[in-house]
Amino acid sequence: MTETPLTANIRPGEPLDLGAYERAGGYRAARQAVTQMTPAEVIDLVTQSKLRGRGGAGFSTGLKWSLVPKLEATPPPRYLVVNADEMEPGTFKDRLLLEGDPHQMVEAIIISAYAIQADSAFIFLRGEYHLAAKRLQRAIDEAAARQYIGPNSFGGAFSLSVHLHTSGGRYICGEETALLTALEGKRAIPRAKPPFPQISGLWGRPTVVNNVETLCNVPHIVNNGAAWFIGLGKDTDSGTKIFGASGRVRRPGTWELPMGTPLREILEEHAGGMQDGYELRAVLPGGASTGFIMAADLDVPMNYAAVEKCGSRLGTGAAIVLDQRTCPVGMLRNLEHFFAQESCGWCTPCRDGLPWVERLLAGIEAGQGAEEDLAILEEHVGLLGPGRTFCAHAPGAMAPLATGLKYFRADFEQHVHDQHCPWS
Repeated sequence: MTETPLTANIRPGEPLDLGAYERAGGYRAARQAVTQMTPAEVIDLVTQSKLRGRGGAGFSTGLKWSLVPKLEATPPPRYLVVNADEMEPGTFKDRLLLEGDPHQMVEAIIISAYAIQADSAFIFLRGEYHLAAKRLQRAIDEAAARQYIGPNSFGGAFSLSVHLHTSGGRYICGEETALLTALEGKRAIPRAKPPFPQISGLWGRPTVVNNVETLCNVPHIVNNGAAWFIGLGKDTDSGTKIFGASGRVRRPGTWELPMGTPLREILEEHAGGMQDGYELRAVLPGGASTGFIMAADLDVPMNYAAVEKCGSRLGTGAAIVLDQRTCPVGMLRNLEHFFAQESCGWCTPCRDGLPWVERLLAGIEAGQGAEEDLAILEEHVGLLGPGRTFCAHAPGAMAPLATGLKYFRADFEQHVHDQHCPWS
């Protein structure tokens, strides 16, 4: 039976309160880390576990933490920031964790803040996650009352304040430096790097930003060890992952599975396969800002390297299924509409290029497209690609478009030649 440490405590109804969470083994890892380990030992353990970021980039968590300067070189304050601004279309894994087991999040914050010697932690939460906010604040208050957080954490071994901040609601806040700018009360725009947040982040102080799912792995690594965590994965990547599926599948949802689980298993066994009358044509494997994988490649293991070999990215592990009865041009127009709306407007290619892409796709879908529009779209894939914009927003928007133009070229050409959408 597959181990599911992240979701073991999640059940219908109210989440575990502090007492029930402790009876299930909760806060044991935090107590061990804070009272029996040095911060360097915690960082070393997480590095050995090969935990990689679960928010999309897949960067080594231990390496990220190790880049924070030593206290002797850079005294407090320093900050831990939890990126809970889950706005990637098709992705809802962090919501599951925050609503279903909020004390796991609080315990993860304690250990992670201790590792980087942060005295303050902020949970930057998507504004629409009202239930998650309510349950998180209750868990924070319970932990503070038990003196697991506060000025005398675990008998004075550590001092930490934890603050819940609900976002104003912009997709760009998922980019870590834009998130920090928003947390400072300013317009959410990304910052130039270097300096990286570990050196100069929130209010110019050393800061680590990690995704919800990433941090929730930390208590289990402390409890069970690096070798155990590595052994949870099927192949090259460690641990489990909360995978999701949406679209015309029988059972849309999320499942905690080993890293490296084949995409076919996720869609056919856990999501139940396609609904009657629908056939799978392609999949965005990691949310809306990843490239299409075609049906012939469904046996790809869902790990970082294998998905990249297929021309896409693991991203958030949230598969969005395209069926044969849905217009791929219309699907892409819908996605690019979202990305155009959510551009922060800071750099010209993104601010002006994404609305232009959306207008071209809308015209093609409406039967008003021309042959040269396809060439212009392909040009934009390059102009808005990696290295051409201030952050990864526009390159992410180009990932589904680039692969859509590659795999669905005949559909685009049919729209142009017939001057109408065949699916309308």
